[in-house]
Amino acid sequence: MGLLAARGHELTSRPAEADVIVVNTCSFIDPAKQESIDTILEMAAFKTSGCARKLVVAGCLVERFHHRIRDLLPEVDAVLGVNQLDSIVDLCEDRPARPGAAPYLYHHLTPRVLATPRHYAYIKIAEGCDHPCSFCVIPHYRGNFRSRPPESVEAEATRLFAQGIREINLIGQDTTGYGQDLGIRDGLALLLERLAQIETPRPKWIRFLYAYPNQVTPKLLDTIAAHPSLVPYIDVPLQHASARLLRRMKRGASGDIFLKLVERIRKTIPGVAVRTSMIVGFPGETEADFTQLCQFVQAARFDHLGVFGYSDEDTSASCRLDGKLDGRAIYNRKRRLMSLQRKISRARNRLLQGRELDVLVEGPSKESDLLWQARLATQAPEIDGVCYISDPGHTAPRPGEFRRMRIEKTHDYDLVGALVGDPEPADPPAPNPFRILPAEAS
Repeated sequence: MGLLAARGHELTSRPAEADVIVVNTCSFIDPAKQESIDTILEMAAFKTSGCARKLVVAGCLVERFHHRIRDLLPEVDAVLGVNQLDSIVDLCEDRPARPGAAPYLYHHLTPRVLATPRHYAYIKIAEGCDHPCSFCVIPHYRGNFRSRPPESVEAEATRLFAQGIREINLIGQDTTGYGQDLGIRDGLALLLERLAQIETPRPKWIRFLYAYPNQVTPKLLDTIAAHPSLVPYIDVPLQHASARLLRRMKRGASGDIFLKLVERIRKTIPGVAVRTSMIVGFPGETEADFTQLCQFVQAARFDHLGVFGYSDEDTSASCRLDGKLDGRAIYNRKRRLMSLQRKISRARNRLLQGRELDVLVEGPSKESDLLWQARLATQAPEIDGVCYISDPGHTAPRPGEFRRMRIEKTHDYDLVGALVGDPEPADPPAPNPFRILPAEAS
């Protein structure tokens, strides 16, 4: 989007208004692949009806089915792999894409458009992955792990904060591996220290997502605990608790090892929220394995938990494993584990009843015109529960401001409360959310 906007193209989220429609796809798991295909077909209707003149498909689905997309979907005019992203302008302006160069990774001079709300943003600090997880196809499409230089990440974060962003979320397939390919020891911890020291006129939040369990080091935990702007939140996908299944996943460790990790995280970082994700129905998972997983989740009492049903990907190593489970068994295990976590989450939320906590105001709630929505530092955007503001007080809240909230009601995943205390001083008018970050060069 940034490259197109920098060339003067106008972006729209309404396909009926577009001359060129670009569908950015995912093919990590079957539901994502199906959603990508459905969206391509939906957008193709705008082309056949005469609204748009061109349909471009980009992203991981292209990497996986590059030579088949044009044959199976003749409505598609051009495809763009993950290492050809800088050719998007050529394709939209009817020039051929340039051959993919070295594995692509944007930097702080790359033109960028923010499509998130005005108060938070994501920064990708690394691309690719070197882990051999048998269920994962990311290394096939995204390549080997590679980090951005810390100076580049810091420059982008500084610019975002200067534009009024209040929360930055660092992402990558494995953020805890950051800097290893650059020869930097404790790279993520050092990067977080640098970002925490960026001067801002207002408080800020910084979090990172997707930690690999054996790379959550004491240095990393101590760094988070030492800086108030580094939110007390760890997202560490564990995938399972059965040592036998973890070996089949090519991840290693065990539930006992993971319990010690969770204990160490909570002991080091006061008030930390621990999020994880699990895969149920992995090939060879027995009822005993699943019971062990449930017992582990009950013991760990995670603040947030996502559960994925296993699905075969034909280029993954797990696709060739024996012991496949049928879809109904996988679905039932997913429901059972989520039912267990719902009770845990409800109990953990009850502990917050009556407390006053800082929240980041998101804006009016989509659930009701009578409610506003906010998040605690322990709630990541889009994936965790939210806070609903039932009583905004004497002064209406503003999206993107930090306020104090008294928790009055708790639910399975969400919280309800009233704002207390005074609002922050008003900021200057925020720019349009579809905006290009100024770059020294393009």
